[in-house]
Amino acid sequence: MDNKVKLIANNKKAYHEYFLEETYEAGICLAGTEVKSLRMGKCSVKEAFIRIENGEMYIYQMHISPYEKGNIFNRDPLRQRKLLMHKAEIRKLSQKIKEKGYTIVPVEVYFSHGKVKLKIALARGKKLYDKRDTIAKKDMKRDAERSFAAKIRG
Repeated sequence: MDNKVKLIANNKKAYHEYFLEETYEAGICLAGTEVKSLRMGKCSVKEAFIRIENGEMYIYQMHISPYEKGNIFNRDPLRQRKLLMHKAEIRKLSQKIKEKGYTIVPVEVYFSHGKVKLKIALARGKKLYDKRDTIAKKDMKRDAERSFAAKIRG
């Protein structure tokens, strides 16, 4: 990511639960107080999910904490929010998720050139043995890096 991108929240759970095949960038329809809350880093996409309805994409369960100084202008923290993408991309994703095992998951929320963006991914669910395999590979890589670092030091 270049210097104009500021990460707000990421979804580590998505990397553990799914194989992420294709990623896309989407804008989000937000209220002013929600943007101010995001600037303070008050966001969570762990439990969030995305649906396509009537040719439009929506994100559900994305938690944006109410802005402290927002009083009457604050919205429901878990309300559904519309995602902004090209129709052709939405149609392509809609066709893909009709296939067995595919879904769309939110991966990251970030500011790009002053605008809030959401990185979403076309994902396929992992089985339990896939998750174990991923964890084993990560452990092996970490152990190899440790032993390499130990050889250099000592």
